[in-house]
Amino acid sequence: MTVQSHPVAARRAAFGSFVGTTIEWYDFYVYATAASLVLGELFFPADTDRLTGVMASFAIFAVGFFARPLGGVVFGHFGDRVGRKAALVTTLLMMGSVTFAVGLLPTYSAIGVTAPILLVVFRFVQGLAVGGEWGGAALMAVEHAPAARKTFYGCFPQIGNSVGALLATGAFSLVSTLDDDALLSWGWRLPFLASAVLIVVGLVIRLRVEESPVFVAMRDEHARRQPAELPVKAALRTSMRAVLLGIGALPVAVGGYYIVTTFLLAYATGPEIGVSETTVLNALTAAAFLEVVATLVTSWLGDRVGPRRVVIGGLVAVALLAGPQFLVMPTQNTALIVTMILVMRIGMSGTYGPLPAILSAMFRPEVRYTGISLSYQVAGAIFGGLSPLVATALLNAYGGPLPVVGLLVLMCLVAIVCTVLAPQLADSPAAGTGAEPAPRPGVA
Repeated sequence: MTVQSHPVAARRAAFGSFVGTTIEWYDFYVYATAASLVLGELFFPADTDRLTGVMASFAIFAVGFFARPLGGVVFGHFGDRVGRKAALVTTLLMMGSVTFAVGLLPTYSAIGVTAPILLVVFRFVQGLAVGGEWGGAALMAVEHAPAARKTFYGCFPQIGNSVGALLATGAFSLVSTLDDDALLSWGWRLPFLASAVLIVVGLVIRLRVEESPVFVAMRDEHARRQPAELPVKAALRTSMRAVLLGIGALPVAVGGYYIVTTFLLAYATGPEIGVSETTVLNALTAAAFLEVVATLVTSWLGDRVGPRRVVIGGLVAVALLAGPQFLVMPTQNTALIVTMILVMRIGMSGTYGPLPAILSAMFRPEVRYTGISLSYQVAGAIFGGLSPLVATALLNAYGGPLPVVGLLVLMCLVAIVCTVLAPQLADSPAAGTGAEPAPRPGVA
């Protein structure tokens, strides 16, 4: 099924995917930032020590990761049956409503144990929304894109992740200038409540995006025959190998990221190493800006040499940089530390940016939303949710970072093998290098 979209519609779809994922990831990361700063103190008993409160709030944070595969299944079903656009509008409204509600939520001192219970429920709904968002946003960008630029257009949802994280961090940076009493009484709510404004903007933009031309052609074809079986059932029956290879291709993109950011921050600033928090945070912030540019460049390159080659090149770079990334930390040489963090993020962008084009090419249109959502969100639950924990356990057990380096290298090797073996369907929107056959006569 080869179809083309008007260039204006293609650009609008890419921009809509970028804005939508930026807002949804802003909402997702606002909770993560608040969990580090205030939620442990506000939503658990007053006699809870700080570390226990932070761990409890991070445990609730993990709920969002484990809800994501279910969100992928639920919204994959609607995206493959009802439409990509309808599913994406729903996820945007869900995420924004719940994030706004967290900003209004009474604390433990007001309603007792009901407060953390509601926090768990809201976090679960956030996970459902994010689980359904990525697959649809990726498909809207890729399926609308010109034949020779599908990898580049497909990177815009990926950029939304980085920009959303920057906005969330920036929002809490602003409210952190308040005194402690103001921050704990009302200031922490502002980044959550600001989601309402972002959702209105995102909804206006997303509603202007046309439905995916691939879905429209598929819907018209299905109208002439009996309805297909459930998308999740069809995906598992016909594309189980693709789902598993998709999961295997993602450990570095969705889990390695947290090792070289979240875990690295904890390791470098710990008492054994003692690098300044300001140094590492500033380097990570600069790296996030660099990642946006690097993702655009690596995805542009993917349309010229093939997205799989770019991803494999990025994985090789991450494997080679894994050792130096951690071994420079004890030197406390600011220039070396900043340089390694920046260079590592360039390598990571190569593993991440071209993924929508690769994953969308692994599944037939009728199960594509479900298939790529399952692969991405199951990988997120396993690798994204557990990688920092496993890395910390290895550090504690062996007293040094070399086992963590070994873990990251192993993740790269698994991802390389699965990326090489990943099927690329001939009539999918991004097979091979991103090119696809010319449209059949009569297919617009």
